[in-house]
Amino acid sequence: MNFNEKVLKDKVAVVTGAGRGIGKAIAIAYAMAGANIVCAARTVKEIEETAKEISDKGGRALAVKTDVTRTKSVNNMFERAVEHFGGVDILVINAGANYDRKTIENSNLDDWKRTIDINLFGAYYCAHSVIPFLKQRGTGKIITIGSGLAHRGYAGGSAYSCSKAGLWMLTRILAQELMEYKISVNELIPGPVQTSIDSNAGTSDSKVKAMESEWEKQPEDVIPLALFLAGQPDIGPTAQSFSLMRRDN
Repeated sequence: MNFNEKVLKDKVAVVTGAGRGIGKAIAIAYAMAGANIVCAARTVKEIEETAKEISDKGGRALAVKTDVTRTKSVNNMFERAVEHFGGVDILVINAGANYDRKTIENSNLDDWKRTIDINLFGAYYCAHSVIPFLKQRGTGKIITIGSGLAHRGYAGGSAYSCSKAGLWMLTRILAQELMEYKISVNELIPGPVQTSIDSNAGTSDSKVKAMESEWEKQPEDVIPLALFLAGQPDIGPTAQSFSLMRRDN
């Protein structure tokens, strides 16, 4: 995708988890394609750095501290977007976590629930809150960042796999409910990407085996597909899963 095409000119995109990794890469790419960006995450320093990088490149961005597990915080995120940029056209549900990496027998209930809270309930809160704003525009895009592990699972990853499986079903149902409003909802599956979600934690042997033939990507490798989905026509693909994985293991 050529950023000079400005395929997202004057669109307003809200990107959760925009302080680093995939979210940061998408936020910057969308800005270079002409969109106004709301960078949302819990860590203020990180989203301010993303917003500054966008500004330094000639784009427009607003950093909004957001905890996607808190409805008040999520509502504030969209209210700030509307106040600052006049509306919302695109939502990228990217904020995610993986706190429990043990077998179900040995899992920690609190860590299991925290993973579900962020990956699934956080996505629900964001979708629930943004729908009225997208309807006001008469069209819109919701892009969920999913995982191949939602479609096949892996031992020692029940919380993450279940949360992402729920996100995929949420994506499909949202698409059905919003189709008549020209709001498309699709899942983007990056496959293995080097991000901080796996930092300071081991990766289970089964997960390694499931991905051993996969291409381990950098966050920037996700940009072309993210731009493709955001730039689709008003009546474009919806309820679909778009994958960067080489094969379905």
